[in-house]
Amino acid sequence: MFRIVNRLIRWTGNYKRRIYIGFIYALIHSIFTAIPIMLAAYGLSAVLDDFNGIKPLEIRDIWLMLGAMIMAVLGRYLFSYLRAVTQESVGYEATADERVRLGDILKRVSLGFFSKNNMGELSAAATTDLSFLEMFAMNMVNTVVNGYITVIVLILFLACCCSPLAGGIALAGILLSGLFLHLLEARSRKNAPIHQKAQDDMVESSIEYLRGMQVVKAFKQEGVSIAGIRKAYSDSKKINIKIEVEYMPFNCLHLFSLKAASIAIVAVAALLTYNGSMELPTMLMLDMFSFMIFGSVEAMNNAAHVLEVIDATLNKLDGIEHADIIDRDGKDIPLRNTDIAFHDVTFSYDKTPVLKNISFSIPQGSTTAIVGPSGSGKTTICNLIARFYDVDCGEITIGSENIRDMTCDSLLHNISMVFQKVYLFHDTIENNIRFGNPNATQDEIIEAAKKARCHDFIMSLPDGYQTVIGEGGSTLSGGEKQRISIARAILKNANIVILDEATASIDPENEHLIQQAISELTIGKTVIVIAHRLATIEHADQILVVDKGEIVQKGTHQQLVQQEGLYRRFISIREQAEGWSIG
Repeated sequence: MFRIVNRLIRWTGNYKRRIYIGFIYALIHSIFTAIPIMLAAYGLSAVLDDFNGIKPLEIRDIWLMLGAMIMAVLGRYLFSYLRAVTQESVGYEATADERVRLGDILKRVSLGFFSKNNMGELSAAATTDLSFLEMFAMNMVNTVVNGYITVIVLILFLACCCSPLAGGIALAGILLSGLFLHLLEARSRKNAPIHQKAQDDMVESSIEYLRGMQVVKAFKQEGVSIAGIRKAYSDSKKINIKIEVEYMPFNCLHLFSLKAASIAIVAVAALLTYNGSMELPTMLMLDMFSFMIFGSVEAMNNAAHVLEVIDATLNKLDGIEHADIIDRDGKDIPLRNTDIAFHDVTFSYDKTPVLKNISFSIPQGSTTAIVGPSGSGKTTICNLIARFYDVDCGEITIGSENIRDMTCDSLLHNISMVFQKVYLFHDTIENNIRFGNPNATQDEIIEAAKKARCHDFIMSLPDGYQTVIGEGGSTLSGGEKQRISIARAILKNANIVILDEATASIDPENEHLIQQAISELTIGKTVIVIAHRLATIEHADQILVVDKGEIVQKGTHQQLVQQEGLYRRFISIREQAEGWSIG
């Protein structure tokens, strides 16, 4: 347990000093906990001495004992309060820092990280796992460390002021219970990953169900779709019951050892008093100690399991924190220009070749269209430019700078991207546009919206720019969402613009508005466009034809239609060929 507690303290980082101060407060609190018992025994002894005529009890002594008792009780509650104030908020603060840290890491890893890792586990790590730490981390530190501080102080008082034998019995009880806790901890270490996997499965099943709600409702298959959730919940229940049954013997033995030690202390006190070796007040003090001395460690059985779950949680968080950050050695490099060049670039997804030794250049201020069948590598090229992935071989340069030498922030500062699938945040329209430039004024936001041809429909909404849109932009049409995303890109005003199927699946009316918006976005920019409509690409400065991860043709529209090859065949069938997209 102490290993995990130490790990937990190290996890809190800069807050651990407050935890150590809290331990000092806990020590003082423990001393004040023992003092009233000593005072009560002393008072009882004074009363008996007065009754037996040994020494008269004076009013002054009574007031002193009463004052000392009050001070001890007040001191106990004061240091309990100070410990709580110092320690208990650490879990919330450290967890908040961890969420920020995870967010920063996840935005800097390769997108391959998300395909290799279960989204349910990642979601659980950022939600339920961190909430678990938030709620229980400091509680466990208090239970284990402060609990043992209290019991050690009481044992020392017991041994020094009452009976060394009783102190030895109490210590033996603690050691014996520690043995059973160790066995419980070993079992918990095995069960903690199983318990956590069950929790992750529940999260993943719930997310999957909610994501597919539209399909569920459309096909009236609520019973089928919810089967996964029910199974995950059922499995979690069975696992938790099995774990509790396995823990029961160790829990009972742990508590039995403590209760047996308490009974032994009472028996020793009675025997010593009967033999005349101990006075009645001391015996009563021992009896009071016996009933309260182990109170702080009785909950250790629960703590042992919770700490192992915390340990597994920290392992998961460590796995994320030690993920391969794509720009770990990157530098903030200003770009001299936006000439883009691929030099013998090869790339694979999980050992599946996607791009094979491709080379091309995109001059600053030009428009380059990329066409090819589905799965040919068009989107991959754009993802590599934005450094969502790193190349396997070769290099990509912008302004003669290798993008692997740059931080992701300094690279993406120069790039705006508009995707086919638009994501908008559950926030106001104004803030969704402002995402392109957090420092933008309201006038600049409105100007960007006008250029993106979305100002009119925004003003028609009841709350205008302060309208809160649904998660993912669910309250807006596809064309409206796309225009807001273009407004966001216009506001960013990056020198490189990547358009990935930006007009796909858009009705003709919205397509016209979006094309106007794109024209505003791309003025004077270096543009890479992937699209499936001929009108989008025929005026490009160059067209790259990609097939099976290779550039098989390169030129303008007029040049390529004069050549036999993939592009000409595509034009001839006018977007009718199965499995093709053009960009």
